[in-house]
Amino acid sequence: MAEGVELALGAMLFYGLADWVYKRAAASGVQAHHFLALQAFFFAPGIFLYGLTTDTLALGAPFAWGMTAGVLVFVALYNFARSLTSGAVSIVAPVFRLSFAITAALAVWLLDERLTGWKLAGLAASLAAVWLLLAGGPASAPRTTTSSVLRVLVATVAMGIVSFVYKLGAIAGGSPATVLTGQASVFLPLATLFALARDRGFHPPPGAWRHGATAAVLLLCGFVMLLAGLARGEASVLVPVAQMSFVVTAGLGFVFLRETLTLRKGFGLAFAIAALICLARS
Repeated sequence: MAEGVELALGAMLFYGLADWVYKRAAASGVQAHHFLALQAFFFAPGIFLYGLTTDTLALGAPFAWGMTAGVLVFVALYNFARSLTSGAVSIVAPVFRLSFAITAALAVWLLDERLTGWKLAGLAASLAAVWLLLAGGPASAPRTTTSSVLRVLVATVAMGIVSFVYKLGAIAGGSPATVLTGQASVFLPLATLFALARDRGFHPPPGAWRHGATAAVLLLCGFVMLLAGLARGEASVLVPVAQMSFVVTAGLGFVFLRETLTLRKGFGLAFAIAALICLARS
């Protein structure tokens, strides 16, 4: 098994649960700018306290890479949250999490990571899953608008670059706490100022606080595990494994939201699982 895969699998679980919280927040009427600001309110102090507790927080180049990631994460998560307001979670979440194809391509191209047969098979299977899930069949068409598709594609590209930046921070010797605190130092003011500008104040619905706090905890765990794995293993393997979290989210969507499991969606998820197996073996 590839180095660090066990940490990527843990990140996969937390990411999948976080995506589910995003969908539940959107379904309950929480607007994207409220959700991201509230998430930031909990995430920023959480990662700062984690860094202090573990004595792994430091300034330097890794912190700067984290700040770069903060801008891109805001773009990615805002568009992802907006896409869920008019898109089925069993389609939107898988496409968003397949951002790993971009990360893997950047890692192979710029970091000279190996392009093995298993890795090629895994990436090919992931692309097949994108095509099958994005064209999920007639049953999903009324619930997934053109705007939703465009937004999730923007989110996917941005998150793919974010994961590559995480690897650069790990290469520079940064701990998960250092990189993520750098990210939070940019994401928190961006999300807060954007919410204030949209509302001319800040007036989230009461239930939004619960969703924001839950997502913050889940993402904090997922990000820390992924960054710890990236310090040991290849981004072109670990990021794809972590981003396979859409299997968790799509399953929850089928069971609890009664989203239609068409034959095409079923094949898409099967290809995604095949990709996970191939990448773990690469």
